[in-house]
Amino acid sequence: MADDTKVKTKTPGTQGKIETITPPSQNPLSVFPQPTRLTPQDLPYGTAGRSDVVGYSPDAEDPFFRQVNAELADKGYMTAPVDAVINWARTGSLMWMTFGLACCAVEMMQASMPRYDMERFGMAPRASPRQSDLMIVAGTLTNKMAPALRKVYDQMPEPRYVLSMGSCANGGGYYHYSYSVVRGCDRIVPVDVYVPGCPPCAEALVYGLLQLQKKIRREGTIER
Repeated sequence: MADDTKVKTKTPGTQGKIETITPPSQNPLSVFPQPTRLTPQDLPYGTAGRSDVVGYSPDAEDPFFRQVNAELADKGYMTAPVDAVINWARTGSLMWMTFGLACCAVEMMQASMPRYDMERFGMAPRASPRQSDLMIVAGTLTNKMAPALRKVYDQMPEPRYVLSMGSCANGGGYYHYSYSVVRGCDRIVPVDVYVPGCPPCAEALVYGLLQLQKKIRREGTIER
C-alpha cells in the first residue's frame, strides 16, 4: 500500500456515514525522530569544521573567527586578557618531540602525513627537546629507556606537556607483566593526555591533540 493511500471505513452508529482514514507511513523508521543537522554556529569554539581530513577554512567555518572579524571590523581593535592571548598562540603552535618506541610510532608518523596533516592545527615535529612544547610517548617504555625519557623531558622548556600514546605507554599493554617494561610512562613523567589503543589510529592521536588544546585553553599556561 502506498503512503498516500486512503482507506474508507463505515463506522457503526453513524447512519451510513463514511470516514476517510489515512494510514501511517509504511516506512518502519518513520516513527523515529529525524536527527538534526548541526551547523557551525551550533558547535563549540574550536570544533567547527575540524573533523574533515581535507582541511577547513577558519574564516568560513569557525564561529570564533567570525566573531573576531566582526569585532575588528566594528572597532578596529579587540581586547582580551593576556593569558587568553598566550593560550591562543600556544595552542596554535604546539611543537612536539618525537619519542617513538614501538609500532605506535608508525601511526604517529601517519598523522603528520598529508592525509591527516597535523600541521594545519599548527603542530609540527621537532628533533630537539629544547624547541618542543609537547612530547608524544608512542610505544613500549623499558626500564633502560626510562632514564633517557626523563632526561629528554627535563630538557624541554616550560610549559611542557606529555601525551601517552597506546596501551604500552599507558600501562604496559601487552608487556604489562614483563620484568623489563615500565607499566606506564606516567611513573616517569607527568602525563596530560592518554590515547588508548593497540595501536591507536591516526584519528585517535589527532583527537587527543585537540583535547590537549582544549586543556591548555581551560587551565592556562601562566600559572603552569
